Amino acid sequence: MSQHSRAVGRILLTLMAMPFVFASSLASAQALTGDHVKTNQGGDLVIHPINHATFAMAWNNSTIYVDPVGGASAFSALPAPNLVLITDIHGDHLSADTLNAIVKGETAIVAPKAVADMLPESLRAKTTVLANGETKSVKGVSIEAVPMYNTTPERLQYHTKGRGNGYVVTLGGKRVYISGDTEDIPEMRALENIDVAFVCFNLPYTMTEEQAASAVRDFSPKIVYPYHYRGSDIAKFKRLVGNDAGIEVREGSWY
Repeated sequence: MSQHSRAVGRILLTLMAMPFVFASSLASAQALTGDHVKTNQGGDLVIHPINHATFAMAWNNSTIYVDPVGGASAFSALPAPNLVLITDIHGDHLSADTLNAIVKGETAIVAPKAVADMLPESLRAKTTVLANGETKSVKGVSIEAVPMYNTTPERLQYHTKGRGNGYVVTLGGKRVYISGDTEDIPEMRALENIDVAFVCFNLPYTMTEEQAASAVRDFSPKIVYPYHYRGSDIAKFKRLVGNDAGIEVREGSWY
């Protein structure tokens, strides 16, 4: 084969490969879709429900996954995460297989010690451990770990105090509360200046619609998303939160 033929062949191979390179680049740069919340800086906060306790948020070119489970396919159409938050050890919050599939490069993980202890070393090396009450900046995001636990005697076995984390994340000046699996604990009712809240309720693992609505009315977030509510009554929760406290209840496509 002549040098000319070989050169032409190389050019053709390069051109054939280019669409795949472009497609890969586009996939990694795609924007998250979902609800928008205006922030004070860095553009809108975008919220994208995925399933049950799993969702994604995007703000200022950062993408955050919360409790990613469901395997790589659940995230194939989403931007890669810069940051992953994990609340607890249960299978609807923690999946090492899913993490291995989606955590790449410079992705950081934030988790309680009980979760970090269950991760393989490759993921543990990327994990910042937070205990209840601690606040750290990770990937330029302020993250406060708050308690999540059961209080009703027959539910105490599900979530013990100090094991898991809820989180308050500050993005663009907006404070976002993620309850994790919890009942209407005093620490939740005492929260202040929450702009967006993700609040769980389902029995027997967390709490009733009445408990969740009562706590929400106490700490009064501007926007609340019920999540982790499989088998519960969303209409009842909305009715109990009411319209008189200035709280907007938003429903997401969790199921």
